[in-house]
Amino acid sequence: MRNIESISEEVGANYHQMQHFITESNWDHRALIDQVAQEVSRVLPKRKLTGLIIDESGWVKKGDHSVGVGHQYCGNVGKLSNSQVAVFTCLSNGDFASMVDARLYLPKAWCDDKARCDKAGIPVAHRTFKTKLDLALEIIHQQVANGLSFDFIGGDGYYGNDADFASSIDSLGYLYMLDIHKDQKIYLERPDLAVPERKSNRGREPKRLKATTEELSVSKYLQTLGDQDWQRIRVRNTAKGVLVADYHFVKLWIINASKMQVERRLLVIRKTKTKEGKDEIKYSFTNANLEQYTEQGLAYMQAQRFFVEHAIKESKQILGLDQFQTRKWLAWQHQVALNFLVSSFVLKEKLHCFDDLPLLSARDIKEFITFKLYKQMTEEQMIDRIYARHLKRQRDINYSYSRT
Repeated sequence: MRNIESISEEVGANYHQMQHFITESNWDHRALIDQVAQEVSRVLPKRKLTGLIIDESGWVKKGDHSVGVGHQYCGNVGKLSNSQVAVFTCLSNGDFASMVDARLYLPKAWCDDKARCDKAGIPVAHRTFKTKLDLALEIIHQQVANGLSFDFIGGDGYYGNDADFASSIDSLGYLYMLDIHKDQKIYLERPDLAVPERKSNRGREPKRLKATTEELSVSKYLQTLGDQDWQRIRVRNTAKGVLVADYHFVKLWIINASKMQVERRLLVIRKTKTKEGKDEIKYSFTNANLEQYTEQGLAYMQAQRFFVEHAIKESKQILGLDQFQTRKWLAWQHQVALNFLVSSFVLKEKLHCFDDLPLLSARDIKEFITFKLYKQMTEEQMIDRIYARHLKRQRDINYSYSRT
């Protein structure tokens, strides 16, 4: 883990000034994040559809003083853990992506504890409990107001299984491609809603609307499909070969339980083979239609969620997003804003160098800057080191493609 003291020693900065800059200085983190988001939107290539992709991520923490920390589900370890969790968003287009926004999740126990919020310096306006879905919608509204250019909104099953979340995006006039869980209930024919007749004098009289058509889960629907119901699509190139998958598309209906209304969806099912030869299935809902978008375009949109995971991983492992040891609200916001600023710089360098160095990575850029600062080897040695890494990557890519 990194703290301000060790960073100050490495870069030769004044510790107290660095501490003040991160923890107490009143520079506007929101203005910086918005500026970074606008710059990413400006420089990101528009070769394909651009996605605003949402995901959450967490950090395992010790103790109970770090802002927002609590015993909650942490995706990094795949279980309940003492951790901080935040909702993140990136812009992605093709093979390029960069972080553009984040909201720290505050558990209800924090929002209800005034003394704890005071100690962490959480502004009063941010002490109202909000779910991760609420935070995701905040981000979407923020980036729409911010003028970002994107064609669709993506997210995992946590967001896709909430019918109200999808409807909120639809009401804003945006396309969505949201993953769903295998137990999501669907109707192949439009269901009617009616109050069931009372079957006996015992018990309460039925008052809730129910569907008159039989429902089934998407996993059960999958079992009804035959070989003729799939089409093979080449989605995109990857470092491990061409992503080729079998796809199935079908129009259907769901019931939005909170509003008790019937809503239309397009179900997208992707089937790929694992190394062990087993079928790997991915389900998604979209409000797109096949009259306006091609199957290839829908497959591309579904595959773009990979890039928010990659962007978060890059921000953590290379740029130090998960190495914070600060405890207060403002320090967390400042460090996230600075991390996103560096992430946008990395994106620009990748684009600038793409013709000569198409495999340039955040790690390469970080190592080259470190070399420039500390001169631990000659420039020729540094360049040879990067090229050697690229040659290995290219050999791995060529080998993967030779097998597809």
